[in-house]
This record gives sequence, structure tokens and C-alpha cells, in this order.
Amino acid sequence: MDGLGRRSRGGFDEGEPLRTTDRLLKLLDEEFPSPQVALHYKTPLQLLVATILSAQCTDERVNQVTKGLFARYQTANDYAKADPARLEEEIRPTGFYRTKARSLIKTGQALVSRFGGEVPGTMEELVTLPGVGRKTANVILGNCFGVPGVVVDTHVKRVTRRLGLVDTDDPEKIEVALQRLLPKGAWTRASHQLLLHGRHICQARAPRCHECRLYDLCPWEGKRPA
Repeated sequence: MDGLGRRSRGGFDEGEPLRTTDRLLKLLDEEFPSPQVALHYKTPLQLLVATILSAQCTDERVNQVTKGLFARYQTANDYAKADPARLEEEIRPTGFYRTKARSLIKTGQALVSRFGGEVPGTMEELVTLPGVGRKTANVILGNCFGVPGVVVDTHVKRVTRRLGLVDTDDPEKIEVALQRLLPKGAWTRASHQLLLHGRHICQARAPRCHECRLYDLCPWEGKRPA
């Protein structure tokens, strides 16, 4: 299975998937003309830390925690030498704080020992860091290094399945499928837009179909009357 949904294999507009992909991107641009990652950061290290903390936590809560955290921990070495118990308490509101604290400390140590204290700028290097998968790596690459990447989170997964773009729940297969469907230059931007669309419109339990700009493109059987 390649992860592509039935519409992605030619079911768009009587076999014209590229035209409808262009329309999808145009509608997303109209809905979210200036998509930005919601996490607050100024450096690649800060975004890396914030993204690790965002697992199973809202961006809003992460931003509340990192406001003070970033003032106390300014370098990779600061995380590498952090007291585990203190760091756990500082990030406790984000949930799974013991696991996240271990990841931050080990990531800091890896950055210091292998990358001179700097966040690397390639997928291959980023995914070797503790707590960093392809989703986090693509967030870093797209927003800090200008390297196009498809970020697949729970919102992107839900929206792309409902739109019939993919027929899998596997994040890596969805990433590959969207890379095939979308122009490379649109990967990062479209990822943010699909995420925002899922967060604000195509919600899991109460989708706001009556407000959806993508309504006419959507084949989802569960969509509500516009």
C-alpha cells in the first residue's frame, strides 16, 4: 500500500488530481494566508525543546511553560547538565514530564557531544536525537532551516483521511503520500494549513462543516450539511 487515498489515485474532478490539488492549496491559502507554527521560539534549540514538550499537550500550555524555561535554559549544555528532578517540576504542566525531562537532558547531551551544541539541519541527524521523530524533525527543518517537509500530526492525519487524500493512519506513509501529491515548495506551508484547518474547523468530535471552505472537495461520509 502506498498510503494514497482513492481520490489521490485519480478520483479528483473526473481524473484531474493535480487541478484539484491546486484548488485545495488555493482554498487553504484563502483560509490561512499566513500560517505559522503556534509554538513560541527564537532559536532552533527553543523550537526543538518546545516541540518535544508539545507531545500530548496543547501549544498554549507549552508556551506558558517555555516562557520561564527558556530564560533559565539558554544552551544545549544547560539542558545537558540540568538537574532531572528540577527540570521535571519545571515542565510538569506539559504532562509525561519524566519522559520529556529525560529526552531534553539526553538531547542536550547529544547536541553537545556530537553537534557542537548546535541543532543539526538534516533529517538524518535530527532523528538520531532522543525524543525526536520525523514529525519533530520536519517542524525544525521547515521553520528554522527552510528545508521543505511534511509535518504529520493528529490533525493532519484526520483532515487528509476525511478528504480522501490518504487511506492509512501511518504517519510516515501519510508523509510520503503528501510529498507525492503536493509541490515540494508547499510542503511546510500546507502542513501548517492542514493542521490549523483540523484544529479549528475539521475537528474530531464536532466538525464545523458549515464553515468549511473545503466542503465541496470533501467526500467524507460523516460530513454534516453545510
